[in-house]
Amino acid sequence: MTLSEELGAVVRAYLADRPEATWQAFARDVGVAGLLVPERYGGAGCGPAETAAVAEELGRALSPHPFLQSAVMAVAALMADGDDEARARLLPELASGATTATVVLPGDGDLRLEGDRLSGVVPYGLAGEVVLAYAGAELVEAVPSRRTAYPTVDETRPLVSLAFDRAPVRRLGPGASWTRVRDLAIAALAAEQVGGAARCLEMAVGHARSRRQFGRPIGSFQAIKHKLADVLLLVESARSAARAADGSEVFAAVAGSYCTEAYLMAAGENIQVHGGIGVTWEHPAHRYLKRAASDAQLFGPPQAHRARLAPHVLGEV
Repeated sequence: MTLSEELGAVVRAYLADRPEATWQAFARDVGVAGLLVPERYGGAGCGPAETAAVAEELGRALSPHPFLQSAVMAVAALMADGDDEARARLLPELASGATTATVVLPGDGDLRLEGDRLSGVVPYGLAGEVVLAYAGAELVEAVPSRRTAYPTVDETRPLVSLAFDRAPVRRLGPGASWTRVRDLAIAALAAEQVGGAARCLEMAVGHARSRRQFGRPIGSFQAIKHKLADVLLLVESARSAARAADGSEVFAAVAGSYCTEAYLMAAGENIQVHGGIGVTWEHPAHRYLKRAASDAQLFGPPQAHRARLAPHVLGEV
């Protein structure tokens, strides 16, 4: 068993045994908050394989933990564009889980950096205590003037509105690597989507084996077999795309497009296989569909990822 497989098994067991554990407890007991943080800052110094393993298990459990924005995006932004002071000050706090962070990418909001003041609004951002923003070709740290939490359809992914009214900033460094941060986030999200899609397949297969009609399990009917086979193909193909997503901007765009649509399909087919019970609030199937739908808007919908792929596939048009 590889390190990433062992780590995935540990995370799965922990989430099953302690579903209500806080991020701080999760970070203390398993160390996932500092997964990508170098050892000199108190982290584990792991890489993309371990990140994908953790993200897949978090997606499988529909975990609300801020792994994506804090342990992946914020750490990546600080390592790529932060200065030594910012790394020494923030990375140990992030690695221990003592604080969380979120990253605002260019295009996430209308932000204006005027001297050492930041103004503008980010209408939809991932929740985090420390806000790192790419603005004016720089990476800055700023305290929002106002934070407004949203009541969302997908309750497993907290979103907030961030307003900056000439908020003072700390300049952390040039913002030249924001596309790399975005692509790492897409790769981690793709792994989450694979985990959610795989869990949908497990639920559908389990129901198809146990539910009986006309004296037979419904899984013996050809229509159900075809549905489950199609979802299995989607899940395994999505897993391959997610594992390669860290390789380049092209691979990240492929994963962003394919894994998003695979998750939506798997979540929808899971409800179809369950029939009437699949559309009830008592069954968890609807929660996976909501997560799949909200994930489809993070970092751009599938069409946006394909638009980024077009020049590489078709050449300049």
